[in-house]
Amino acid sequence: MTRGGAQKDRSEGSERKCIATGETEPKQGLIRFVMGPDGQVVPDVLGKLPGRGVYVSSSRAALSAAVKKKLFARGFKAQVQLPENLEQEVERQIVRRLVELLSLARKSGDAVAGYEKVKDWLSKEEARVLIQASDGSGRGKSKLSTPYKGKFIGCLTADELGMAFGRQTVIHAALASGGLSKRVVDEAQRLQGLREMVGGKGRTEG
Repeated sequence: MTRGGAQKDRSEGSERKCIATGETEPKQGLIRFVMGPDGQVVPDVLGKLPGRGVYVSSSRAALSAAVKKKLFARGFKAQVQLPENLEQEVERQIVRRLVELLSLARKSGDAVAGYEKVKDWLSKEEARVLIQASDGSGRGKSKLSTPYKGKFIGCLTADELGMAFGRQTVIHAALASGGLSKRVVDEAQRLQGLREMVGGKGRTEG
């Protein structure tokens, strides 16, 4: 992922077809849904629920189109029930997954938070992923640069990053290479597609 947005990567993993766009994409960039026994459509963010799945690109536009055009019924070839605010529920689940992964990375020593620690990792070339809060101060965030050939994540809020690192708020964080970094980047790509990015509001770390 770059600051300009997610880049499609077909180099690894199996692919599935999005019921909204009709395009075939790598599974990690899609959201899987299954149908429960009562006909309820259930988002399967982890991709582990039993049953036949249908896939939707991880973007607000694709998900909204699937709901409005009743494409889930066509995909499952059955009458289905959609939960209210499906888009928000998918976003909530992906945020929770991303926070969990970052928390695990922190506990294993593969992630740090705070301007000085992140700056130190970047200077020592230990950081492979720079993470900055979407609602952080633009001026403050501009003082740190994405690692060379590294990744940038900017779709989580300061409060959400704070939950991952056991703080009230976090503006700057970094991930080392290996470990959980690829899984974090994959989840962040999905979340970025679901969110309308908003300019920083000058939040500070707590």
